Amino acid sequence: MTDLAFSSATELVAALKKKQISSLELTDLYIDRIEKFDGKINAVVVRDFEKAREAAKTADAATAKNPQLGRLHGLPMTIKEAYDIKGLPTTWGIPELRNNIAQSDAATVQHLKTAGAHFLGKTNVPLNLADFQSFNEIYGTTNNPWDLTRTPGGSSGGSSAALAGGLTGLEAGSDIGGSIRNPAHFCGVYGHKPTWGVVSDTGHAPPGQIAPADIAVVGPLARSAEDLALSMDVIAGANSLDLPGWQLNLPRPRQARLSEFRVAIWPSDERAPVSREIADRVQSLGDLLAKLGAKVSDTARPDIDLDSSFETYNSLLWGVMAAGMPEEQKAENRLLKAKFSELGDTSIESQMARFSVQEHGEWAFHNNQRQILRRAWAQFYSEWDILLCPQVATTAFPHDHSGYTERKLTVDNEEQDYFQQIFWAGTITVAHLPSTVFPTGLSEDGLPIGLQAVGAEYQDYKTIEFSRLMAQEIGGFIPPPRFS
Repeated sequence: MTDLAFSSATELVAALKKKQISSLELTDLYIDRIEKFDGKINAVVVRDFEKAREAAKTADAATAKNPQLGRLHGLPMTIKEAYDIKGLPTTWGIPELRNNIAQSDAATVQHLKTAGAHFLGKTNVPLNLADFQSFNEIYGTTNNPWDLTRTPGGSSGGSSAALAGGLTGLEAGSDIGGSIRNPAHFCGVYGHKPTWGVVSDTGHAPPGQIAPADIAVVGPLARSAEDLALSMDVIAGANSLDLPGWQLNLPRPRQARLSEFRVAIWPSDERAPVSREIADRVQSLGDLLAKLGAKVSDTARPDIDLDSSFETYNSLLWGVMAAGMPEEQKAENRLLKAKFSELGDTSIESQMARFSVQEHGEWAFHNNQRQILRRAWAQFYSEWDILLCPQVATTAFPHDHSGYTERKLTVDNEEQDYFQQIFWAGTITVAHLPSTVFPTGLSEDGLPIGLQAVGAEYQDYKTIEFSRLMAQEIGGFIPPPRFS
């Protein structure tokens, strides 16, 4: 039964369909594991066990009558706290939203339920989803199942910790600065940041926000690449307002083996140097791919100015982060933005004044720059299929709850600014590119290392398939010993 807890969602659904286990038995298995282990991890912070057990009973009754049901029929899962589930709190870790109870299901929740999944509860996040860690005043701190003294990542840290700890069958998170990809890397699971706009984020927003969030996406986390593809099949598509006028048709990859891919590798960068071990992991996979017959380059890059690209990302990011934020947080938000902005005068005071309001004119300028970046990346991907690069500079780091602007990260005995780590995520995010983070094995100190497989816009299934094929060569998800 322990092995079953760490199975992929694809395997679990197959077992349910073959009646090797009932939905109620599987649901009780995960409930038992949450009650046994989550006191140490603190991932599933909103629990809805009774409704989950009732939904499982209903699923079992339906299976007995009709074996042709939804693709996730009977699967128990959890989801990031920021998604609305009717009747449960949605706080984003913000104390002022402690009593905010969702009145309806988010679009992703609706799709997953329609496919037959049901929810055990919701998983932890940082304050306002704005950290590489997952702690807040409402729910406390989530720990990494590989090392409880370390972060599981953020902002989908509870999602990745629940998967790694064998507490759930499937997960969904969100990403604007690596919030799916970073936790997947830290916890040794799979995470997919979709192309912007291909999965509706309706119902993943603070109260009053209904417009799709600029550059932010929602997407799946799982224990296998097959699960990511399955989840994307279920959740991708137009939001309800766009549904009458457009439909989605994401292309499937032509490549059937790794030798057929054209892969550019980017092991590190002077703007955000990564640890030697992570850079070496990128290089070693590039060497493996070349040995297998793939076309590999360690010099191919898009024709973009990376500093200008990050400036555009930074401006768009903080415009989104400021929207709907409680007044008490805005001063700290401006301070954070100033901390790693490099535009003109970099003094804190001048930057706070500069960015106190996200002016439309500034947004329009950077929106145009974003389109230029998209064109440059499209040209790059006319010659390459995958860009293989780090997600962040180190493996999971120890908890650090000091003030945002005081934090540092040690990379090979050199200190870096905490938010310098957003370079690798933001460079991909600003151009709307899909990225799949996949596990590549453990570090020298026994912590997971995940890397980004980045593709052209709308080539989501290509990056996922590349990750699936990589697992056949190097292995995939490994359960953390303490919880397996």
